[in-house]
Amino acid sequence: MGKSAHIVWDWNGTLFHDNDAIIGATNAAFVELGLEPITLERYRALYCVPVPKFYERLMGRLPTDAEWEVMDDVFHRYYAEHRVRCALTDGAAELLGQWRSAGRSQSLLSMYVHEELVPLVRGFGIEPHFLRVDGRTGPSGGSKAEHMVRHLQALAAVDPQRTVVIGDAADDAVAALHVGARAVLYTGGSHGRASLEEVGVPVVDTLEEAVEVAEAMAA
Repeated sequence: MGKSAHIVWDWNGTLFHDNDAIIGATNAAFVELGLEPITLERYRALYCVPVPKFYERLMGRLPTDAEWEVMDDVFHRYYAEHRVRCALTDGAAELLGQWRSAGRSQSLLSMYVHEELVPLVRGFGIEPHFLRVDGRTGPSGGSKAEHMVRHLQALAAVDPQRTVVIGDAADDAVAALHVGARAVLYTGGSHGRASLEEVGVPVVDTLEEAVEVAEAMAA
């Protein structure tokens, strides 16, 4: 039997609708440095990875190592407190179930810290839909590309050429390209449509559309 179509899902801003917690955590980090709060619209227009580069766009300079440590710590503490009020994106659980019921495979790769991610996913009752759930190990703030390499290497039955990454950030597409996979980007998370369209991959407004496009791309 040949290798079938596979989806690698992103978590934050894609399957997990956590925009409010992300913006609140970002602004809590800004307060530590005396910076003005940011709106969701401005965040979605300027956000990028590596994250210090995002802060440079807002501050006019890169944060110092000491500033980055403070901001990163405050961000993650605030986010951990406020994520409990966030839910899965509308329709996400149903889409995961339908993809699995059709006999196709899927996995989850997030840049959220692994030890926090796994119980969070488990708590929503969706873990059985995934062949593998991987969060970030090591320092925060970097790109997903190398994590994607390790993720797919651990999924021996998955063909990168029949794999589609569904995420909400330009970095998801960069990571997909890095391993020879394709990407569909969703406008409901960290990036606005305009910045996503600059990447040159399909951009959609719902996860249902994302799955339809992914299915066609991996056929």
